[in-house]
Amino acid sequence: MTEPEQPGSAEARPAEDVHQRGHGDQAIAKLIVGAVGVVFGDIGTSPIYAFRETFAGHHPLTPDTLHIYGVLSLVFWSMMLVVTIKYVGIIMRADNKGEGGSLALLALINRKSEGKGWTRGIVLLGVFATALFYGDSMITPAISVLSAVEGLTVVEASFAPLVLPLAIGILVGLFAIQSRGTAKVGLLFGPIMLTYFVAIGALGMVHIVAHPGILVALNPWYAIQFFLVDDIAAFLAMGSVVLAVTGAEALYADMGHFGRNPIRISWLFFVLPALMLNYLGQGAMILAQTPEMAMETIKNPFFMLAPEAIRLPLVILATMATVIASQAVISGAFSVTQQAIQLGFIPRLAITHTSARAAGQIYIPVINWTLMVMVMLLVLTFQTSSNLAAAYGIAVTGAMLIDTCLLAVVLFSLWRWNRYLAGLLLFIFFAVDFAYFAANLTKVPDGGWFPLMVGIIAFTLLTTWSKGRTLMIERMREAAMPVSIFIESAATSATRVPGTAVFMTSTPDGVPHALLHNLKHNKVLHERVILLTVKIADEPFVEQETRCALEDLGRGFHRLVIRYGFMQEPDVPAALVRLTGCGPQFRMMDTSFFLARQTLLTAARPGMAVWREKLFAWMLRNAESAMEFFRLPTNRVVELGSQVEI
Repeated sequence: MTEPEQPGSAEARPAEDVHQRGHGDQAIAKLIVGAVGVVFGDIGTSPIYAFRETFAGHHPLTPDTLHIYGVLSLVFWSMMLVVTIKYVGIIMRADNKGEGGSLALLALINRKSEGKGWTRGIVLLGVFATALFYGDSMITPAISVLSAVEGLTVVEASFAPLVLPLAIGILVGLFAIQSRGTAKVGLLFGPIMLTYFVAIGALGMVHIVAHPGILVALNPWYAIQFFLVDDIAAFLAMGSVVLAVTGAEALYADMGHFGRNPIRISWLFFVLPALMLNYLGQGAMILAQTPEMAMETIKNPFFMLAPEAIRLPLVILATMATVIASQAVISGAFSVTQQAIQLGFIPRLAITHTSARAAGQIYIPVINWTLMVMVMLLVLTFQTSSNLAAAYGIAVTGAMLIDTCLLAVVLFSLWRWNRYLAGLLLFIFFAVDFAYFAANLTKVPDGGWFPLMVGIIAFTLLTTWSKGRTLMIERMREAAMPVSIFIESAATSATRVPGTAVFMTSTPDGVPHALLHNLKHNKVLHERVILLTVKIADEPFVEQETRCALEDLGRGFHRLVIRYGFMQEPDVPAALVRLTGCGPQFRMMDTSFFLARQTLLTAARPGMAVWREKLFAWMLRNAESAMEFFRLPTNRVVELGSQVEI
């Protein structure tokens, strides 16, 4: 019964600070700690495997001065261009009433570009970025936890047989506790990640102090020299170097939870320095060793940074950090799914709120268990984090490339930047993103096919549901009787009974099918009849004052449209209780809700391919009941069936 509104969202406000809903007078320091705990888990755990994979992965490099300086220079300038300038400096300024992420950015673009010919292409790009996120959300927990637990083999080689079962046990436990919520556990995230970043920065600093010459690797010339001397190896190395910036999109997606400034401060003054100290420390340690030792150390340089006495505590701390990173990705999958449901790309699913205070803390059972099954399959199939690294990166680089396409629309159409400045920035961003994406395409035979497969399947489901709903609403609108004619004929001929009847319909015009069926079979009309449509706006929040639009149709009939933001949960009874202007206050015991349950019939008329119609019909049958989704009282609902050809 929800219908996504036609594009309309908050405008970009590049000069305005992020709207921090619900933050009140919380100190900026608390938000910074929270951001460190949640936002930077993915990118923060990259040093565990990114540097290692560049040298000891599927395209190994000799750990000599040329390659180490070149890789470190690539890592640093990738962080500066992709994370600092592109995401933190520019994209985070494109907020949709304080909310970020691909879907929020897409809604922001749609507001200004409604009716333009290229809008559909941009929408499809945004949806595909969302689809790729699901592939990323499956690989991140698997590679993060597995890489941390593999540190046990550095402590003691005989622990190798325990790595796989221990990683599986941790991941199963992580998914099992999702239904209980993360509010209490979340309080520990910030301090643990603060400790983790301080520890990895300090370990790197020790080796940098011993070999300060490694700092010259920050010079971009060494990255250029890497390509000039060993171009093919440098190109292939980019497929692993990009692992150092995975998680950059989380900075934008989580902006609504912590605000723009806390994330920026955390990144620039804490997270970025800690990460670079660690990467530089790994490089300094390798260069200080003999070639024979370096070839052995490069197999797990992150844990070899620590003296033998504290390697086990480092493994434990790193494992905790990877669990936190995985938790953030899982929570992100729940949040993205909720937004996609509200915006009409995914069928209604059962959503459980795990916190009475934090609206964003939700649990979606279907998504949780699907992710768990896929993560388990990944761990059991690929066995090691090095094998998983071959599958990791292609979804991330694809999403980053799409974000740059969306950014191009923002710069030229929304903000109207100087075309030369915007063109120069976009040229640099596209060059970097294309290079990383192309390098990751070489991973397709070794595992990169997995996130692509997940992305294509998710994209097919999202677009099929969106297209199917649009067609179904159009067909129902075509067959709908004009309300004015119905009221004139039915109001005088049908018997009126006490009470209120609410007929929910996806189309805000015409007579709902449920109303026609009720009159046909029961031959009565209630004294007050509400034709109700719930719309989801292309903005995260709709204020209470502007939520309801009521129209008096005469003879006891009213047309009501209730609007919610895509970050809000529809609660129809609560909205009705507050409604005024259409008679006495609503009492649920005197109100009946009539819903239409559609049965789809395959038709020869143009619409979708037959296989997509069948897929849409299956999704419609398995969608959550509108009664539960809109929080309708179970003993006041009547469902009436109807058939629709699409």
